Amino acid sequence: MVLRVQVLRQMHNPENMNPLQSSAKQLVVLVFAREDCPISARYAPTIQHISDQHHKDARFYLVFPDKSESPAGIRKYLSDFRYSIPVLRDPDRVLVKQAHAQVTPEAAVFDAKAALVYHGRIDNLYEPFGRARSAPTTHELEDAIDAALAERAPSNKEVAGVGCYISDLPLP
Repeated sequence: MVLRVQVLRQMHNPENMNPLQSSAKQLVVLVFAREDCPISARYAPTIQHISDQHHKDARFYLVFPDKSESPAGIRKYLSDFRYSIPVLRDPDRVLVKQAHAQVTPEAAVFDAKAALVYHGRIDNLYEPFGRARSAPTTHELEDAIDAALAERAPSNKEVAGVGCYISDLPLP
C-alpha cells in the first residue's frame, strides 16, 4: 500500500513520507489528533511535554487523520496550542490502520524495528467521554515509551482511548 501522508512542517522528505521507515531506527510515537476534538485540545500540553522529555530517544509525530481538516486549519491549531512536534496529515488512514487508532487523542508507540508495541490512551485523565479527573493516576503512554526504550514489553499493549472517534472508520 502506498502511503500518502501530507507533511505540514519539519520534515525532510515531503513526498510519501512514512515515519516508520527511517534509517534512524529510533522509537516512533504517533499521536492522533483532531482540530475539533476538545479532549485532543486538552491534551496538547501533555503531549508536547512528553515529546520534549523524549526528544533525544524517540521521534514524535502529531497525526491528523480527518479528511476534512485543511492544512491552514491544522496550522492554526498548532499555533493555538503551541505545538512544535512534526505534523502529518493521514487522510487515507494508512497510519491509522498501522496504529490501530480509533479515537483522538490516541497514541501508538513503535519500537526501533517499527513493530507496534503500544496503542491507546495517553493516561487516565478521562475514563468515560466528557468526565475528567483532576489529574491522571496512570500514564500509559509514558510507561510504554520507557518500556520500549528498555527493550521490554509494556505492561499494557493496548488501552482503549477516550476521545472523539476518527470518522469513517469501519466498525470493529
